[in-house]
Amino acid sequence: QVQVVESGGGSVTAGDSLRLSCVVSGRTFTHYGWFRQAPGKEREFVGAISKIVGKPTYADSAKGRFTIETDNAKNVLFLHMENLKPEDTAIYYCAAATYYRGGYSFAGDYDVWGQGIQVTVSS
Repeated sequence: QVQVVESGGGSVTAGDSLRLSCVVSGRTFTHYGWFRQAPGKEREFVGAISKIVGKPTYADSAKGRFTIETDNAKNVLFLHMENLKPEDTAIYYCAAATYYRGGYSFAGDYDVWGQGIQVTVSS
């Protein structure tokens, strides 16, 4: 059974840091991604990492503040977020793909999704 479970969300103050974790199990995946969805907005790409290449890629909004890492031995994906801003407030989703479809930044590039976890940043 495939499971994708996020943890580590919560409420923080602007400038704080937070680390999200995502445990993925049940299948072999080629790459993982993080997305987020703010109230009233479309789900947007945050970043992704290939298990093969190992080098993450980020959306412009995440560059310099967010870092994606994996513990492949434990099938855990991390999203380290620093200097958080109120506009980072959203539900964050972890996603995993069983094969490469040519990209990392679209929801359709992934097969399975976590339930989402709330991150709230107050000013």
